[in-house]
Amino acid sequence: MTGFSFTRNGTDGSARLGTITTPHGIVHTPTFMPVGTSGAVKALTSDDLEECGAEIILGNTYHLYLRPGNALIRELGGLAKFNSWNKPTLTDSGGFQVFSLQDLLKIDDDGATFKSHHDGSRHQFDAEKVIEIERDIGADIIMSFDQCAPYPSAYDLAATAVRRTYDWAQRGLAHFNRLENVHPTGTALFGIVQGSVYPDLRKLSAEQITSLDFPGYAVGGLAVGESKEEMEKTLAYTMDFLPSGKPRYLMGVGYPEDILMAVSYGIDMFDCVLPTRNARTGMVFTSEGPLVFRNADCAQSDLPLDPNCDCKVCRRYSRAYLRHLYNQHEITAMVLATYHSTYFFQNLMRGIRAAIKAGRFADFRAGFLARYSQGENVADR
Repeated sequence: MTGFSFTRNGTDGSARLGTITTPHGIVHTPTFMPVGTSGAVKALTSDDLEECGAEIILGNTYHLYLRPGNALIRELGGLAKFNSWNKPTLTDSGGFQVFSLQDLLKIDDDGATFKSHHDGSRHQFDAEKVIEIERDIGADIIMSFDQCAPYPSAYDLAATAVRRTYDWAQRGLAHFNRLENVHPTGTALFGIVQGSVYPDLRKLSAEQITSLDFPGYAVGGLAVGESKEEMEKTLAYTMDFLPSGKPRYLMGVGYPEDILMAVSYGIDMFDCVLPTRNARTGMVFTSEGPLVFRNADCAQSDLPLDPNCDCKVCRRYSRAYLRHLYNQHEITAMVLATYHSTYFFQNLMRGIRAAIKAGRFADFRAGFLARYSQGENVADR
């Protein structure tokens, strides 16, 4: 079984071109992972994702644990076989979802106790159990259980989250290694850096987590309500403490401008529900900025969603037709809009990788943002 590895293939400033090798295939970085919360990217099939160029998708540990259950997924051959996505997958730890629950019953140094949002049943996550759940799910990359402090957070709360994240990372890694020694899977366990927007806590957390020598590192606790300026400042500072020879993952980001910003600091991996969630509510991303195609000004437009896009939706359908479908509550509207936005984000990453390879990432970023920001109100024309 092929294990996990990361190779840097080139740089342009701090932007990096790389290759991640996993048991289910290769991922070219920088990469954007569509979010398949319950084992599927909403409104898309695996064929759709492959057509769009996705190389890795994200599954949600919390949701998959509750339904259909990690034991069932394991029995049916793991997530790749279960959902017929025969390419790499990453599962988050479920920590963000658990700590966001209104029915979070208790959190302490042992872990978190919560009620299912489905049926109110009581459950408990700790560092070791999360590792077992993620291994059952069978992702190629799994994440350590961490505590994501909300924004804004008092310093003491953020410091407690950093301490627990480190403690849980140690416990989870030790348990992971014990299990891998008995039954090797080739799965890679990443550590997560927390610390809210406090520089000293970010430094402490990064030093603690990197001391454990994970094969990859994630920056968590950003894009949770802070300003874009705070996010960039915190990310830039944190990057100084992450090793250059391992993949770097910025969790939960995001908007195209944020992806470009983060790539410029050396981030390799991204995920976000934004393109698919917004598409289902009538907004898509285009090269000319966000387009709210449900708006009245699209009612008679024969333009595609994005005149500069070559996806199969833009080659065939008009804004007027998509708006008509949306207003009729036709599920096809969600399917077509989601396909386009997923393609758009994968096409953005293809452009980023090509620009880094050619040594022109700064020009690519500036050109993209000039077109994108100029048309941010394209739906209002």
